[in-house]
Amino acid sequence: MNYYNEIKQELINNEIYKKVKDYSKNRRDLITYYNVGKLLVDAQGGEKRAKYGDSLIKEYSLKLISEVGKIYNARTLRRIRQFYITFKNWSAVPTKLTWSHYCELLVLNDINKINYYIKITEEQNLSYRELHNKIKNNEYERLDDKTKNKLITKEKPKVNDFIKNPILIRNSYNYEKISESILKKLILEDLDNFLKELGIGFTYIESEYKIKIGNDYNYIDLLLFNYIYNCFVVVELKVTTLKKEHIGQIQVYMNYIDKNLKNIYQDKTIGIIICKKGNSFVLEYSSDERIYETVYKLENITQ
Repeated sequence: MNYYNEIKQELINNEIYKKVKDYSKNRRDLITYYNVGKLLVDAQGGEKRAKYGDSLIKEYSLKLISEVGKIYNARTLRRIRQFYITFKNWSAVPTKLTWSHYCELLVLNDINKINYYIKITEEQNLSYRELHNKIKNNEYERLDDKTKNKLITKEKPKVNDFIKNPILIRNSYNYEKISESILKKLILEDLDNFLKELGIGFTYIESEYKIKIGNDYNYIDLLLFNYIYNCFVVVELKVTTLKKEHIGQIQVYMNYIDKNLKNIYQDKTIGIIICKKGNSFVLEYSSDERIYETVYKLENITQ
């Protein structure tokens, strides 16, 4: 069997197809690369040998660059081969993602991590550049181990499962020391990214949300609503280590929202404390399972 001629013909046909039917060229790209990947693996004598043998890849790439196009270099052929090895079942290949997305994913070498990034790319309609930034920021690694296991077992997630730890907050002004008001300012200036750091379904209601308890006014740092889990979310910001009094404070705020703002069709309010340093012992002895904590990490912006 002449594997090279088959590979060459697949790629030539794809180049012609892209010019004629632009609207479906992405799916055609993926089908072509999947078929070529299979041919490359077969030509190299199977998956195990293909992973370690690059002499054939180099030979084919030199011919393809000359006869089809310079994009089909050895690096591209290795990616195409890895694409087939990773997704041996074509029906499992999400065709909403472009080849550029897959080029970002194939370097990960962890199918669970790849599946997570595929999921959020589809849900959030991420460009490949946005996907690249999420991978660069280790978003998957910042998930709780229980959440990662839920993704593998396809167990239904809870509202807190996709809260990142740490949460990355852009330090646009490169502050060396910050107060709670500055932390809040940085969050509000980059609100969309902050909400995505919390997970899915979070929407903004108000900053410094005023409530009256007795004769005193109090202010909730951030009041959010999660439209997927149908509940209000109280967020408190602390630039210190988590303390027991922070738990008491947020409980009062959550109970106030439940009594005065929540309707009978909504679930109970949850609370998220974002602090400089966590304290698992404090949460361990808190009886309120609706309260979650995570820490923040400032990302300085290079000028």
